Amino acid sequence: MDNVRYDIKILSKLMLKLLPVQILIQTVGAVNGIVSSYFATNYVGVDAMSAVGLYSPYNLLLSFVFQVLSFGSVILCGKYMGQNKQDKLRKCFTVNMIFTAVLALIFIAGFVVISVFNLTGGQGKDEVVQGYFNSYLLGQAIGILPLFIGNQLPAFLSLENKSIRSIIASIVYVAVNLVLNIVFIKILKLEAFGLALSSALGLWVFLLVQAQYFFTGKSQFKLQFAKIDWKEGLSIIKVGYSGALNSIYQTIRGFIVNWLLITFVGTVAISAFSTANNLLGIFWAIPNGMLAVSRMIMSVAIGEEDRRTLSDSVKVMLTRYLPIMSAVALLLTLLAEPLTNIFYHDPSHEVYMMTVWGIRILPWCMPLALITNQFMCYWQASSRQVAVHVISIIDGFICVCIATAVLISFTGANSIYLANVINGIVVVLMVVIHGFIVNRKVTFRTEDLLTIPKTFGAKEEDRMDITIRSVEDVVSISQKVQSFCEAKGVDNKRAMLAGLAMEEMAGNIVEHGFAKDNKKHSVDTRVVYKDGDVVLRLRDDCKPFDPEQRRKMEDAEDPAKNIGIRMVFKMSKKVEYQSLLGLNVLTIRI
Repeated sequence: MDNVRYDIKILSKLMLKLLPVQILIQTVGAVNGIVSSYFATNYVGVDAMSAVGLYSPYNLLLSFVFQVLSFGSVILCGKYMGQNKQDKLRKCFTVNMIFTAVLALIFIAGFVVISVFNLTGGQGKDEVVQGYFNSYLLGQAIGILPLFIGNQLPAFLSLENKSIRSIIASIVYVAVNLVLNIVFIKILKLEAFGLALSSALGLWVFLLVQAQYFFTGKSQFKLQFAKIDWKEGLSIIKVGYSGALNSIYQTIRGFIVNWLLITFVGTVAISAFSTANNLLGIFWAIPNGMLAVSRMIMSVAIGEEDRRTLSDSVKVMLTRYLPIMSAVALLLTLLAEPLTNIFYHDPSHEVYMMTVWGIRILPWCMPLALITNQFMCYWQASSRQVAVHVISIIDGFICVCIATAVLISFTGANSIYLANVINGIVVVLMVVIHGFIVNRKVTFRTEDLLTIPKTFGAKEEDRMDITIRSVEDVVSISQKVQSFCEAKGVDNKRAMLAGLAMEEMAGNIVEHGFAKDNKKHSVDTRVVYKDGDVVLRLRDDCKPFDPEQRRKMEDAEDPAKNIGIRMVFKMSKKVEYQSLLGLNVLTIRI
């Protein structure tokens, strides 16, 4: 039981370590929205803010496309990394980049045609707002390619523990976007076109700073055009589309909600809703960052068939992430009026209080969405298409549209805010009900609610987990591993070799890895008996160390140097090393 609790602490530490980077990366789009809202409301006018709001469904459509590719490729690449299939990893990455570039060019052409030929006439009744919208759409077209590619690269960099590059890219983007808004809006008076152009050029900088690493030759993710496997593209879409369905449903929802607000309240409601949404976008980066971390953890865990990590990731979400999001929601509710004053300064104007109520109510969607998305992430990664599809259509479309339509006559602009919270509650209940239906019983165990198949991974009785924290733990592990193997019917020779291999490699990590710095470290070891094989896995958070490289190092003056590592390689069927998410992962098959 102590080891189980300690494993959760290790996972919690890893997930919290990855979180700040992913949150910062997620703020890229949010900062763009806030900066655009500030310059639109303070230097162009409320009509320009309405144009920004009208663009929201188009932005969701773009999000759907690059999310399909991003979600699918990250999940598949995570699995391939977990299985150490480097060739498939590179083919998947290459096909993903090709698909991304082609689709981006198609959307660029479409946006240019729509804006130049004024094909957006159905989006609003006000000709001034319509003119702003066409200009804004044209400027956004310039940034579609870096939007599609740049927003995918952070996940790949994180898988290689190179998130610092994405952090730098995010900071540079914020600075460039701000400076360009000052130049284009305040100085050159480019109005709506300047708002979009600032964002588009900033996205190009964001892309280029990250992309440089992939041309250094150091990345596992390399473009491999020889023998391209186009089937990987179909796999990417098949895996990714279900997780991105919510965006396409939200696109449809966006058009319907905009129509309802314009018809029953007016374009001022679009301005208020868009302002609240853009401001909260920077805080939505927190649950979105949490989801990005979970997606990486879960995809690797599925590749390793590690059911405990899948279950523990949900527990970390409930005990660590959820309290953080609830505190953020409460803080935003209390600060609604000061935050509104950033954009609107006249409390007597109707847009002011509409925005205040948006900032008060909408934050409570965040903790609810956090719960839902954790389960959706696993179902998507494990190809539970029906569950993902049903919940996505209710979450992204049906519930919000119906609730808004029912409430708008009574509550005006507040209807869309209340509808989003009602939607969050309904979807969380659906996740729980789904677990009840699949398990045919009332249960709140995380494994049951995730509906992990009984056949997935090793059974509890066919695996043993031991956490190494000191030299003393290493001394006793050999006998424990040997006894476990013998209890499973493994012959004495292989049982003894398994114990010796685990002791040697764990001892090597403690001796060399623990001493590299002054930080507290641990080695998470696992022994699995499956299909007649004994599989040893060691995972630690020390500095990267590949035993294969150490095995090849021979010293003429000391032939016995590294003899323990060489012995393990010689007596094992297969030894694989990977550096995943900042962890060393060593797998030995006896």
